[in-house]
Amino acid sequence: MLAAEHLDQPVVGRLVARGLDDELRGSAFAVVDGLDGRTHHIRLSDLDAAGDSAPGSMVELRSFDDARGVRRVALAVRSDLDIDRQITASGATWLDRQAIARAPAPMSDSGFGGEVREALDRRAEHLMKQGLAVQRGTQVRFASNLIETLRGQEIAAVGEKLSAETGKPFNQTGGGEYVAGSYRQRLALASGRFAMLDDGLGFQLVPWTPALEKHLGRHVSGVARADGGIDWSFARKRGLGLSPTLSKGLSMAATKILWGQIIAVFLIVLTTTWAATEWVAWRLAFQPELGSPWFHLFGFPFYPPPSFFWWWYGFDAYAPAIFIEGAYVAASGGIISVAVAIAMSVWRAREAKKVETYGSARWAEPNEVRAAGLLGPDGVVLGRFHHDYLRHDGPEHLLCFAPTRSGKGVGLVVPSLLAWPGSAIVHDIKGENWQLTAGFRARFGRVLLFDPTNAKSAAYNPLLEVRRGEWEVRDVQNIADILVDPEGSLEKRNHWEKTSHALLVGAILHVLYAEADKTLAGVAAFLSDPRRPIESTLAAMMTTAHLGKDGPHPVIASAARELLNKSDNERSGVLSTAMSFLGLYRDPVVAAVTRRCDWRITDIVGGQHPTTLYLVIPPSDINRTKPLIRLLLNQIGRRLTEDLQAKRGRHRLLFMLDEFPALGRLDFFESALAFMAGYGLKSFLIAQSLNQIEKAYGPNNSILDNCHVRVSFATNDERTAKRVSDALGTATEMKAMRNYAGHRLSPWLGHLMVSRSETARPLLTPGEIMQLPPADEIVMVAGIPPIRAKKARYYEDARFKERILPPPALAAPKNVQADDWTGLALPPKIASAPAAPVASGEDDDTTDSERRQQPELSLSQPVENRQPVQNEFDLDGDHTDEDDDLAARNQRLTGIMQGVARQASLDFDDGMEI
Repeated sequence: MLAAEHLDQPVVGRLVARGLDDELRGSAFAVVDGLDGRTHHIRLSDLDAAGDSAPGSMVELRSFDDARGVRRVALAVRSDLDIDRQITASGATWLDRQAIARAPAPMSDSGFGGEVREALDRRAEHLMKQGLAVQRGTQVRFASNLIETLRGQEIAAVGEKLSAETGKPFNQTGGGEYVAGSYRQRLALASGRFAMLDDGLGFQLVPWTPALEKHLGRHVSGVARADGGIDWSFARKRGLGLSPTLSKGLSMAATKILWGQIIAVFLIVLTTTWAATEWVAWRLAFQPELGSPWFHLFGFPFYPPPSFFWWWYGFDAYAPAIFIEGAYVAASGGIISVAVAIAMSVWRAREAKKVETYGSARWAEPNEVRAAGLLGPDGVVLGRFHHDYLRHDGPEHLLCFAPTRSGKGVGLVVPSLLAWPGSAIVHDIKGENWQLTAGFRARFGRVLLFDPTNAKSAAYNPLLEVRRGEWEVRDVQNIADILVDPEGSLEKRNHWEKTSHALLVGAILHVLYAEADKTLAGVAAFLSDPRRPIESTLAAMMTTAHLGKDGPHPVIASAARELLNKSDNERSGVLSTAMSFLGLYRDPVVAAVTRRCDWRITDIVGGQHPTTLYLVIPPSDINRTKPLIRLLLNQIGRRLTEDLQAKRGRHRLLFMLDEFPALGRLDFFESALAFMAGYGLKSFLIAQSLNQIEKAYGPNNSILDNCHVRVSFATNDERTAKRVSDALGTATEMKAMRNYAGHRLSPWLGHLMVSRSETARPLLTPGEIMQLPPADEIVMVAGIPPIRAKKARYYEDARFKERILPPPALAAPKNVQADDWTGLALPPKIASAPAAPVASGEDDDTTDSERRQQPELSLSQPVENRQPVQNEFDLDGDHTDEDDDLAARNQRLTGIMQGVARQASLDFDDGMEI
């Protein structure tokens, strides 16, 4: 505790904080705001002594002498509810116990003690409204059975709620009753902590004790005491035995063990008898009267083993002392053989400690976790295991199933970013990770915030990442791939998406070569220029000298001619489809953020210091800005997996993608998981459930297959829980059945019969996975058994809390990043930007809508130019009744009506002509 403090009296108060004090020693600390008005800081021997209550709960610090006589201090939970919640709680709270206690805990008038005094008064007013207390003068009289009444009301209400959820009846318990069932979960109520016991036919709620936590999912039993407690009786865990129905092969194995036992005894007797023979011969100096040796070995004579008994019979009178010594040696063989026989019998009759008939699933041991390298000092944080951090520093990828608000941010993302030494790309939807980790990471590297909805964001222009030359077409096609699939949901493209893809490839290349605004917003403005029709725009693409003396770029000219070769209606549909993919970049903020490049892809891994890129997207703009984020990640992934040799000398890159299915299907990313680890790229993917992944990538995706490490929290999805349960495997357990027998009039049953049988059981059932305690998690690593671990919390570790620093201010970079296009000289502009040169002056149609020609080929003959109808609804035009007779007029009107109907229907297969 703090200097000059002693724990002679228990300290009761509100828990302010607790956590790890010394990682090497495993000690912990707790800070308690005491009722005495002081704040107490105490060091505890380990984290178990710190308890598992949340800050704000009521705790008591007690000192005691353990079994070894060592003075220890532990933190006991008195209520999981804070003071404010206890005032109106429906159960028997800590305030109620203080109010009726004969010797309540002393409390000061100031500080937390003053808060408790005020809370006691407000709680009394609440109980008076419920008829459980009355005001008599200055004193409050409480009901004599206050605690029992409140606790019974709360348990009944909670039991009724759980009964509705589980479909099983709730059974009340009373003093002296026998309680038994499978321990399913712990409930933190106002009246204390309670355990849910499920016996298959119903469930009970009984007071919880710490000893129960080791038996989660197992059968427990006990007797309820009159004071509300339980006298638990935990059966001693037995080893898994052999099945009583042995197969023929097992019977043969037992016979071999029996013969081995007989042979072992025989060899021991033979060896000691032979030793006695040689001992006596040596003591008698190998006299000739002993007879001829059986054989010689290394010059030493060996006699037959039973010769000792012949010599003893014939020569005992000459050397009785020597033969007594030999008898001792021979007799020792009998003692040793008996001991060996007994030991072998016990070994043969033992229960097997490990049975694997139905499966061998089990939890990993500490030495296995350590051998797998998961307790090292480096890598991303996975959780806690026996007071140590679980960390993974290999090149393999990781996947986590964690529902919303389950602690994945404070337990996985933030600790990993505060400990990862390399570069990182963080998908940060709400900007929480930027606020918590950017300040620390800015100390040893560069941090960038890319928010397309924030004008102060670091800018990035995807088009400037296109490399001029032999790579330009490939880079632009990759950009167009993402543009035409903004949601990542296309299995295959239709006609309009294919043709708009070709148009976008040509337009992007043209903008890079010939336009000043080399951005996606510039592409949108180029294709929708209000000063000229699309035919003139396409003509400019075909006639601009992109390559200088070599003339137009062949890919650009081909894309323009391909669109010009289509009919007006089809050309309009292709243009409309392409423009729909560029609508995001008409937003002036998005256009400004994508106008320049404050950083390049190679800077992330190739800079002098690591770079961290935070992709921050407000939740309200996730769907709208998804295409840009998908484009950015696709460019980074493709660029950094082009050259295997380039990974030397550059920083490792961590893709920390929280809620990654929200980005839609990234085909390249899914396939790249299989090989991107070889390029120094490591992915940490976090999803809420298996359904979320399958919605984005389909049921037969390879995301899970390529993730070496998988972390699962308590999930809310049955399919995810079933998948995790199957991955954990099946264990073989021994099921014991006890039968008591005796005379029916006997006061006791004198015979007990126990039968054991092997049964298959999942290591954790789907229901148990969905009911994991809030502090538990499951870590599955390929090659070792699964790990039952605890969740990490950065705010419980002082070392992590010290690294929470304010994020740096957003500012524009001082140096402009170089690229292949900004300094490129623009080709000369076409003066009038005609659609295409005309073959003869007789055609005045400047739109060239009826011509069909290919780049660099001679012009085709134009079709007859027809004047469009000025007003298709003026059926008579300039004709009058005097011009034609009635029959001719009707014929003309019929033709005009057919033309109007034809333009309205646009059915090209109706056999009519306009």
